[in-house]
Amino acid sequence: MRNSAKMENAGRLETIKDERPAGLRRSVGFYGLMFVSLGSIIGSGWLLGALNAAQVAGPASILSWVLAACMLALLALTYAELGATYPVAGGAARFPYYSHGPIAGFTAGWASWLQAVFIAPIEVLAAITYVNSVGWVNMHFNMINKVGDSAGLLNGTGLVVALVLMVLFTAMNLAGAKFLSDSNVIVVIWKTAVPVLAIAVVAWLQFNPANFHAGGGFMPFGFHGVFAALTGGVVFALQGFEQAVQLAGEARNPKRDLSRAILMAMAIGAVLYALLQVVMIGGLDPANIANSWSKPLGTDPSDYGAWYTLALAVGAGWLAKVLIVDAVISPAGTGVVYVATTARLSYALGEEREMPSALATTNRKGVPVVSIIVGSVIGSLAFGPFKSWNALVSVVTGATAIMYAFAPVSLASLHKVDGVRPRSYRVPMPALLLPAAFCSANLIIYWGGFETTWKLACAMAVGLILFAIGAWRFGTGAQRTIRNAFWIGPWFAGQVLIGWLGRYGNGSRNLLPDWVDIVVVIVFSLAIFYWAVSLTLTREGTAAAVAKDAQQIANDTGR
Repeated sequence: MRNSAKMENAGRLETIKDERPAGLRRSVGFYGLMFVSLGSIIGSGWLLGALNAAQVAGPASILSWVLAACMLALLALTYAELGATYPVAGGAARFPYYSHGPIAGFTAGWASWLQAVFIAPIEVLAAITYVNSVGWVNMHFNMINKVGDSAGLLNGTGLVVALVLMVLFTAMNLAGAKFLSDSNVIVVIWKTAVPVLAIAVVAWLQFNPANFHAGGGFMPFGFHGVFAALTGGVVFALQGFEQAVQLAGEARNPKRDLSRAILMAMAIGAVLYALLQVVMIGGLDPANIANSWSKPLGTDPSDYGAWYTLALAVGAGWLAKVLIVDAVISPAGTGVVYVATTARLSYALGEEREMPSALATTNRKGVPVVSIIVGSVIGSLAFGPFKSWNALVSVVTGATAIMYAFAPVSLASLHKVDGVRPRSYRVPMPALLLPAAFCSANLIIYWGGFETTWKLACAMAVGLILFAIGAWRFGTGAQRTIRNAFWIGPWFAGQVLIGWLGRYGNGSRNLLPDWVDIVVVIVFSLAIFYWAVSLTLTREGTAAAVAKDAQQIANDTGR
């Protein structure tokens, strides 16, 4: 009976290996991949990020964008090699699975899913609130409560509009990846053209070089402000380059296209955001920032109307109207992409026997219908409790940093146990770059603040409990890889402890002096990194894990 059960389970696993991954169709080309990543990068962040960064860091907010671009570039290079070498759906969850087994794979996938599922509603909320700041809309079609305990929350009208937008995002994803990528190209061209137009017009009409030394000098809040701005919208704005990796299982030629698509999108986004910050600071009225940076626009407009207000201030009323249109198109385009990303991550999680297998099913068009619907429903629930764009940004940024942190650990481990696999792109100087990438992700987590870090640790613990229940219920044997994932618990606990001792966020004790805290995070990160790499699976274990996605990888037409 026991042997019969083993044969039955083996047959079931073989069916999963042969049929599930093959359900996704390879229909997305280079430009589709590049525009998916770029469309994720250029969302509500450009409308909101520059003002938030200026308020936190002053003119030195320019350094925040440069620093974020450098840190995320390390992670983008890592994802470029992983995605091109292992072109599978929901790669952020699958790469740690290959290197450290199902527990690590689920943990990374859970972090990925947490950040992705709430970005679509964030973008919807950003669009509604930005449009609601226009006088006529506010008077005749108000969508946000203005007073009482529910001030800042969507009212009945706003909730209906938000749900309609989520239904629209879902419908576009149900049409298939090719339709999604093709339509996204048009949206991203618009989304890129409008901020470029804003840069050119505002800089031409008003640019005051003296603003870069106003309100306390170039760095009025010191490096503390530069670092704090990173998790106040800067990293959130620049993240999203990995979205091409999530669709790698549907790329026509990922070995040729994926790395180029990721790096191109990251470069365009970094240059664009840095220029936006420079132009916004130069375009401000010097009287509004003479003494402080608390109200750079002088009045107290909705944060979501920042560029709209600035365009009016410099006399470009026509540009303000274009920006209102973009305030719908730009966040909506990103929201559509993240509904797709959430579905691919659910698909990857569904490939694990500990989770419902329905998540990893597709229809005749190769669309993961169940995963798309689940992600859309869960995301829609966010419209109730969260009052503003800012309220979710730090949490989403922290979850994204956790997801990013798994990538360099996985790649360093896979170099050890699967290094002979052909690679169309290789990370330069991996012995230096991969530990630096892991440190970058950990610094982003730390700068997000203690309050955010401990809440994320609790959310990760909830996910692991759900996984453990599934493993016990279905008898998957995932406990055999506890040793390989043993570093994850101390990593989360150490981040919470350092955050508590550190200098960022509510509840932090401010016991670590300036710069000493940065050194502590880096030393801790390096210790975890090398420990995690030492706990990788055996060559045979990794080969068996990769074999489960063999048809997706073999179906890469560029191999």
